[in-house]
Amino acid sequence: MPEFAHVSEIQYKLGNETLIKVLDGASEKLRSLLKKQGRLEHGALRVAVIGGGCSGLQYKMDLVDGPANRDIMVKSNEVRVVIDPKSALFVTGSELDFSDDLQQGGFKVTNPNAVVTCSCGESFAA
Repeated sequence: MPEFAHVSEIQYKLGNETLIKVLDGASEKLRSLLKKQGRLEHGALRVAVIGGGCSGLQYKMDLVDGPANRDIMVKSNEVRVVIDPKSALFVTGSELDFSDDLQQGGFKVTNPNAVVTCSCGESFAA
């Protein structure tokens, strides 16, 4: 009879709003999206910084079931945001908002670490 390996608990850290702060518009939209997916209780927004975009770095955002190993989870304005440690270096002090504007709408990160931003608002350099 095979032995089953015990799956260990996910190891993550709790962060606070000095890492990232979720503003009212973003919180409202995230709660709505998570509720539609049936993940309101445990779901989170993953914010990652990846290479690319016209300024060298860009944000990638996904709805996820919760934190992964080594993530930092921030509870802000009734929602959870998870960030990997490498991305956290780039987003510290940021604010996340949401706009319904037809041309410039969507989730927007205001990042004090960005020394260069592009006109489209989708990428930055730090």
